[in-house]
Order: sequence, then C-alpha cells, then structure tokens
Amino acid sequence: MGLSTKDFDFQLPEELIAQTPLKNRSASKMMIISRENKEIKDQKFDDIIDELNPGDALVMNNTRVLPARLHGIKEETHAHLELLLLKNTDGDKWETLMKPAKKAKKNTVISFGDGRLKATVVEELEHGGRIVEFSYDGVFLEILESLGEMPLPPYIKERLDDQERYQTVYAKENGSAAAPTAGLHFTEDILDKIKQKGIEIVFLTLHVGLGTFRPVSVSDIDQHEMHTEFYQLSEAAAKKLNETKEKGGRIIAVGTTSIRTLETIGRDNAGTLKAASGWTDIFISPGYTFNTVDAFLTNFHLPKSTLLMLVSAFAGRDFTLEAYKHAVEEKYRFFSFGDAMFVK
Repeated sequence: MGLSTKDFDFQLPEELIAQTPLKNRSASKMMIISRENKEIKDQKFDDIIDELNPGDALVMNNTRVLPARLHGIKEETHAHLELLLLKNTDGDKWETLMKPAKKAKKNTVISFGDGRLKATVVEELEHGGRIVEFSYDGVFLEILESLGEMPLPPYIKERLDDQERYQTVYAKENGSAAAPTAGLHFTEDILDKIKQKGIEIVFLTLHVGLGTFRPVSVSDIDQHEMHTEFYQLSEAAAKKLNETKEKGGRIIAVGTTSIRTLETIGRDNAGTLKAASGWTDIFISPGYTFNTVDAFLTNFHLPKSTLLMLVSAFAGRDFTLEAYKHAVEEKYRFFSFGDAMFVK
C-alpha cells in the first residue's frame, strides 16, 4: 500500500476559509516556497514579477466559468429543482447534477425563467446525475448568462455580489464549472508589467469540473479515480513553450489546471509539447516525475485533496505540509478567494 489519504490531512480553522474576494484582486499575500533550499518566505502577490525572469513563459488557463446553477420548476407538480451543468455531451444535451434528484425521473420537464428555457431528463445517472436536453429560442449561452448563477464551491457560504470576481481577467473560453482560482489574483496592470519584463504569456484551456472539489474517499490514494476534464493547447502555444525550454527559460504554470494540461501532453511526448486536445484524468501525486513544469502558482487547498497531493508531488509531502502549517499560523486565507503560493 502506498501513501494514505490521511497522510495529507492538516488542521484548518474554519475562519481561514476566504468567503469573499478582496476588494483589489492583487492585494493577496503570497507565500514563496523553494524546493531547493527548503525556504519559506512571506511576500505580497505583487512581488510575483520579481519571481519571473526574462525568457520565462507564464502559462494561464483562459477557461470561463459558466453561470451553471439554474433554479427551475417541475412542470407537472411545480416542485422546485436545482440543476448544475457539468458538461456538454452532445448538441443541447448536458450532464447535470440535480437536487432533489428523486423528483427528476426520466422524461421530467423542468422550466426556467417563465419557460424561456426548458430541460427534459433523458437519462438517469448515479449520485444525482442526470442527462438533460434543453429547448429554447435564441442563443443558449445568452439565456444562461441571464438565468444562471455562478456555481461557487460548497465551502463558500457568502453571496457573491459581482459575478465577474469569480472569473479571471483573461477568461475567454466558456465551459468551466469552477474557476481556475490561482489566476484570480492577476490584474491587467500586473499582466502588462510581466510582459514588459520580457516574459511570454501563453494561454491554454482546461474546463474545470466540480470533481476538483471532491475529497478523496479511498484510504489508499493509488486507488483514487480522477474525474475527467477537457483540455486544449494550440500549435502556436506549444511552439512558444518548446522555444522557451530550448532557450533555457522556465515554464511556470498558473494553477493546478494548467499543470494538469501541460503534464498530460508532456507525459505523452517525452517532455515536448505539441498541439493537442482531449479529456484528461491525470492524477499527480508523490512519486510522479514532472515532464514540463518548472515552477507554479497555486492557492491553498483542502486537506486530503488531490490538489494538495499535486503540490506535494512537486515540493515533497513533508515540506508542503510544513508550508501549510506556516500558512495556518500566519493566517493566510484559504481556497478559491484566498491567498497564493509560488512553488519553485
């Protein structure tokens, strides 16, 4: 038996879970941890520019979160149903999570926004999952923008007044059920300064699934099955990243979603990157050998989560947990709207 889920547990006081974003995106704290000399430093997020060198490439996930939570009425009984879009499976068919699922049997019709949007249950899946087919007049994404809510993670109890604060400033490709949260710290001003310093900014897409928030339920982490997520890297982006490596620059990933995309492609191509798209269920945990990523920015993650295991694979489990202990002592803010960690 390999490492156990409880090997990635730590005590997290609930008051450290950030419930709302800071007024200024880049006002977060940033912990810098260095694998080489096992050093932990407390900085401000603005200092990220000092950590990047001319010739490096910063890789960012340009996915855009769908306002994927819909509140509807069952046409037959007028019962209230909540639907969460997970992924588009075919045309107007979507895999969804339904609450309460027992009221959404096959052929149930649910109406949203005075009937502007309707969903018919075409297939029942386990754990409250349902495949639904939507019917509407107009453009689906426009209707969704007007009727849907941001699907904030379950640990965020506060209402989000400005929905754009759960999007990165460079969000472009619609399709995520959750934000790539390490990117939430960046402002246009910081991105401009990074470019001026001679750092290449490269975009890829990975649509984040809600499985990201799911705790690992098996005790032996080798038995854990990852959720799948759709990714895409363009030919131009792959070329820039390969050139960065050839010239001795570093590939620095913003967020675990960027890491998962780069490592999925790099693992299949002996460390070289090339244009690719598809579904990945890569699970990065201690013992994994990184093929492409030299450093990364991330937020502070849940105990026992696959994201904490990913950071531990890169920085070492003991050192990662030491850094997390320091974060709790220094009252860093945790999770989606929390502070940042730069790992090098």
